[in-house]
Amino acid sequence: MIIPPNGYNAVGPPESPADWLAYLHGKLTNGLPSMWRFAEYYEGEQQRLAFSQARFKAEFREVFESWRDNFCGLIIDSATERMTVDAFRLPDSPGTDKEARDFWQRSHMDMLSNAVHLDAMVQGRAYVLVWAGPDGEPSIQPVSAEEMVVQYKPGSRTELEAAARFFQDDWGRQWVTLWTEAYVYETKLGETDWEKGTLRRNPLGTVPVVPFHNRSRLSGTPYSDLANVIPIQDAINKTTSDALTASEYAAFPQRYVTGLEIVEDENGHPIEPFKIAVDKLLQAEDPAARFGQFEAASLSNYCDLVGLLLQHMSSISRTPSHYFLVNGGTAPSGEAIISAEAGLVAKVRERMLYFGEAWEAVIRLCFAVKRDKRAKAYAMETVWRDPEYRTEAQHIDALLKLKQLNVPEEQLWSDAGYTPSQISSFREMRKADAKAAAEVQALGPQPEQGNPSNTPNEAEAARMAVKSPQGNSGNANRKLYEMAA
Repeated sequence: MIIPPNGYNAVGPPESPADWLAYLHGKLTNGLPSMWRFAEYYEGEQQRLAFSQARFKAEFREVFESWRDNFCGLIIDSATERMTVDAFRLPDSPGTDKEARDFWQRSHMDMLSNAVHLDAMVQGRAYVLVWAGPDGEPSIQPVSAEEMVVQYKPGSRTELEAAARFFQDDWGRQWVTLWTEAYVYETKLGETDWEKGTLRRNPLGTVPVVPFHNRSRLSGTPYSDLANVIPIQDAINKTTSDALTASEYAAFPQRYVTGLEIVEDENGHPIEPFKIAVDKLLQAEDPAARFGQFEAASLSNYCDLVGLLLQHMSSISRTPSHYFLVNGGTAPSGEAIISAEAGLVAKVRERMLYFGEAWEAVIRLCFAVKRDKRAKAYAMETVWRDPEYRTEAQHIDALLKLKQLNVPEEQLWSDAGYTPSQISSFREMRKADAKAAAEVQALGPQPEQGNPSNTPNEAEAARMAVKSPQGNSGNANRKLYEMAA
């Protein structure tokens, strides 16, 4: 963990880079405990032996220490798996922007973008840094909220005044960097004295960091999607732990015998008269002995309570109940599943509004690195893959109906789920098909060169219009027949 040098204490607006680093580091460390807690719940590392009685901890620690019954990961993953960025679109350009796609692919964001969404929903925030690489091309680098912190300008919720990253590598060396609109301040590799840094001008003129906040309120801070789920998860763990304990102690019927003389050892301790097992038969010579068994404890009450808690968790997190199998394991189908997942789809679309705006800011920063005028393209749109799961037949049928409304084919291809690379290939295939069709047509019969349309001229048309005189063919035939007779 990075510890600021002694004597750094920023009071009031920071004036020097060292003051900025001290202030931002304190702001970062204040939020770390909650971020670590949310990460533990997502990973399932929060499990504790929450048995009803403390004495059971020692007896069952080895049995249930690695036990997990964690639904927090399911709640997050069910949303993030539906959020996929396909491309970026500019209103003045047809289709999607090819250069923006190149920025995206060069930085491996097809894979890393999901990690940004995941961290933002788990810990409430994540960050993306945009800077020029060694080759001068824009580099997009996701950064965890455990390493980076930002400060907004007074009165603004979109413009950053400063950002800092505090990173410690695997060899324990510190990497500390501060960005403002005017300068970039970096300490030397492994240097712990923040006053011994290098100051250089910021060529972009803006803080090259984009925050990804998970649905923050106007007067509040970004919050994790697990904030309201954790208490229910703890209750489920407690109830399930009690059920496991009951299954060990009271779920099996206990047998008893009366009227049998108790035999003691030399120390006065009772000796167990029987070794109970599946293949053992209990018998006693004393005719007064009577055998019986206590009724086993039922675990159905625990199951009912866990099912109720899962229903509450489903309602609060807007995760379909069939994801938790609270309906007896039978998943809905057809229109029922679309209706059941409507809340989750609406939740995902809302997150797309926040994350989409942030990704557009990332691409604008990439254009700023290239000194491209599209750095001011505020009308840019993020193209997301459809978050709603439908059958292939339903999806294609809906697209065919849209085609009747004269929706362009490229838009229909995009709505069908094809990537921009595939759509670009489709265009080339269409050109190749048209060229092949033209070549095949050239091999067939060709119209006459003199009169390609085969339309008769004026003289031919007049001759064709004149009909030879028509006689009374019936009378002539009759006369010929009479003469022959």
